[in-house]
Amino acid sequence: MSSPTLPSRVFMNGNSQAVRIPQEFRLDASRVEIRRQANGDLVIHPLPEDRGEALLQALSGFDDEFIEALEEGQREQPPMQEREEL
Repeated sequence: MSSPTLPSRVFMNGNSQAVRIPQEFRLDASRVEIRRQANGDLVIHPLPEDRGEALLQALSGFDDEFIEALEEGQREQPPMQEREEL
């Protein structure tokens, strides 16, 4: 099933070109990522609002074995060096 195609308007907003997005396609985001495909089509993706959420999404690709190895490495830290105060 393909998604509907709706006409829209392109206009200038200051020095930038803008596209009016129809209500049916409204985005629940204040920032987006835009890329141009080889055929010239523009693809718009909403960006996560919370950088922490973006980090969690990026880290979700690591398996449990990798995370356990990182945690093990943190437990084996050398003792803190004692230094004179500045």
